[in-house]
Amino acid sequence: MLVRRLDRVYLLATLAIGLVTSSAHGQDKIRVGLSSVSALHGALWVAEQRGIFRKHGLDTEVIVVGGAGTTGVSALLAGDIQYVSAAGDAIVSSNSRGGDTVMIASVINKGLQRIIVKPDIKTQADLKGKRVGVTRVGAVSHTVLLMILRRWGLTERDVQVVQLGSSPNMVASLEKGGIEGAVLTIPSMFVAEDLGYRVLVDLADTDIYYLQTMLATTRSYIRANREKTLRFLRGFVEGIAYFKQNKRESLENLERSYDLLATKYYEQTPYPSLRGVETVLGFLEKDNPKAKGADPKSFVDESLLREIEASGFVKALYRG
Repeated sequence: MLVRRLDRVYLLATLAIGLVTSSAHGQDKIRVGLSSVSALHGALWVAEQRGIFRKHGLDTEVIVVGGAGTTGVSALLAGDIQYVSAAGDAIVSSNSRGGDTVMIASVINKGLQRIIVKPDIKTQADLKGKRVGVTRVGAVSHTVLLMILRRWGLTERDVQVVQLGSSPNMVASLEKGGIEGAVLTIPSMFVAEDLGYRVLVDLADTDIYYLQTMLATTRSYIRANREKTLRFLRGFVEGIAYFKQNKRESLENLERSYDLLATKYYEQTPYPSLRGVETVLGFLEKDNPKAKGADPKSFVDESLLREIEASGFVKALYRG
């Protein structure tokens, strides 16, 4: 039943994102790229579908660019889109290699992943020697596993990493006994929990910051379109407020993911986490020497959100 319900949510989300509206009179056209069809982008969907971006003078087309975060970053640098919502490590990596990319807001500042395990695994020590599923080595699920193991004083050699390609494949492998644990995110972690598997650790309950999903543009675009970017961010911040304050309407698209996003992840003023940038840089150092010693602040432009916050706009959204 849950799987059917989640399938319906994903279908509705896909159809909603696929809607292309004609450019409204007097409104600036912008294109926003999403790395995937995912509940993570709920505030952006709400801002588009509820006319919040139009309220701020923007005719916004939301496009699923597909692939990894690097695909969205490439589209951004090519000028095919003006903003991208993608994994922070792809944005930081591009910037550290000389790209013009810059993060202007956070969508999710902490990882959404949970390590889900068989019921008989009660502690971190019980995980040693066990088979743990990830999508692929080098992907976000793998990086999160490494971060958790490091925090526990363990290394990758203490578990058997199994690459399974997707979260549904990991749930299926848990059921078949192919693995004892998996790094899952929404909605698959809900499916696994409903099947009786337990949460060994929820990344959101740790002090590990990871740039799960960030909003980015280019510095050159901000220089040429600062006022337009301020309007875009006001629309996004208002989308967050609407999401938090209108559960029933938001649930039309997101269902079970709502409570998690509204209470644990979406921030009223969504500044990118500098600690999250530090985390990403730490993992990039091995393959990218420029990442070592880089200033986390150089990857972020907080000035737009600070201007919006200083104007009283955010406080007004939550007043009363």
